[in-house]
Amino acid sequence: MAMFRSLVASAQQRQPPGGPAGGDSGLEAQYSCPICLEVYHRPVAIGSCGHTFCGECLQPCLQVPSPLCPLCRLPFDPKKVDKAAHVEKQLSSYKAPCRGCSKKVTLAKMRVHVASCMKVQEQMANCPKFVPVVPTSQPIPSAVPNRSTFACPYCGARNLDQQELVKHCVDSHRSDPSRVVCPICSAMPWGDPSYKSANFLQHLLHRHKFSYDTFVDYSIDEEAAFQAALALSLSEN
Repeated sequence: MAMFRSLVASAQQRQPPGGPAGGDSGLEAQYSCPICLEVYHRPVAIGSCGHTFCGECLQPCLQVPSPLCPLCRLPFDPKKVDKAAHVEKQLSSYKAPCRGCSKKVTLAKMRVHVASCMKVQEQMANCPKFVPVVPTSQPIPSAVPNRSTFACPYCGARNLDQQELVKHCVDSHRSDPSRVVCPICSAMPWGDPSYKSANFLQHLLHRHKFSYDTFVDYSIDEEAAFQAALALSLSEN
């Protein structure tokens, strides 16, 4: 079994002299995290089996007493999960075409590019709408905005809840001076999706210390919410 794990690890890390197998067309898939299915972001490798994942994607596995590799299901020592420096180097070296506009971008910048690519956004908008496989009495989901998880406005990392987004931005983008749109505010009924915060990190730390869905009823408009808050304040006094 130990020999098998060694072979798996070496096969995953080995690249032919002329570059990765499959050429440009298979690069993005070859360097995609098996969990989020996006190009690796801050990749880490499990020492025992050699499988690589985004650092954030693997985090939930590290919180349990006896973690298993999400890919091969073999147990591993969480203390033997290391930064995949060789993968990071390859992400900065190899280019692949964007799946929307076909522009060649280094894999290290692919997430950020895809998040802002208009062609990709058009493709997503034109995806077939949800249709039940068999007849059902349940209502078809409407186009309700996702207010539970968010994408990082700096690097495009996805599926971050509010607390994870704050921690991720503080840990990974503390020194980034870019003006970006707050994904939490823009998802709210009153949000302005075009407004860019001059100091996004301070905005996060001051405005998003609590989850909106704990206090806000999204089914009522802003005026009704104000009147409800006023009535509650008067009743408490």
